[in-house]
Amino acid sequence: MAVAGCGGGPGRSGGTAGDAGPAPASRSSSASSSPSAPPTPSPGAGSEARPLQGRVVVLDPGHQLGNRNFAEQVSRPVPAGGFTKPCNTTGTATDAGYPEATFTWQVSRLLARRLERLGARVVATRTTNSGRRWGPCVDVRGRAGNRVDADLKLSIHADGSYAAGAHGFHVIRPPDRAPWTDDIVRPSRRLALDVRRSLRAAGFAPATYVAGGDGLDVRRDLGTLNLSDVPTVLVELGNMRSPVDAPDMTGRAGRARYADALAAAVVRNLR
Repeated sequence: MAVAGCGGGPGRSGGTAGDAGPAPASRSSSASSSPSAPPTPSPGAGSEARPLQGRVVVLDPGHQLGNRNFAEQVSRPVPAGGFTKPCNTTGTATDAGYPEATFTWQVSRLLARRLERLGARVVATRTTNSGRRWGPCVDVRGRAGNRVDADLKLSIHADGSYAAGAHGFHVIRPPDRAPWTDDIVRPSRRLALDVRRSLRAAGFAPATYVAGGDGLDVRRDLGTLNLSDVPTVLVELGNMRSPVDAPDMTGRAGRARYADALAAAVVRNLR
């Protein structure tokens, strides 16, 4: 199956950001640390060292490595918020073949380690990155935060635009007026602003190919946002087809910078 892009909007390769699958959300695995990760608090550390103590954060690493091997399963329609969409897509990849599913998985694991050090309970929508697994579907991902009464849900993706010069990140939030998300609009907007601020502070540039050029986008067609009852955003951390973004995505140092920035955004938002 051809690799599909994540965003599905103008200037992006086809496909949607989202996925669903056989396993319910469960606590994330620990990830290897990096020199830039927040320090692990000492046993006697107080609230300043563990500012996320008692908080629950859902991480949704986009797609699954095996989606391409389960075309029938990932193409079946599922609820997405007043309409249906395919359960999942394959995601995109760099020109050299590094998959979006692997990128989102690796960044999410680094991020989980950082958040857990800061006191949070982290729940992941998938616990493997395997060619033998598929999903979970967008409806499962969308509702993942609801089931555990999460403080927020962060869906992590990357885009696959072939537009000339297209690079940079953008943060997608639910629309201001929509029957499915009207109760989470304001906190989701604030979360989007916090994520943008942290990514810019880490040296990442807003997307050059998304309307407005400010790194923010609003979409009403994503089940991962529409079905959430907790504050949520979907972040496209960059364009995997871009020679500007791909080195950060494929390199350990770049993935650590993404994880550091997202951890800082979560702390800012929940503090």
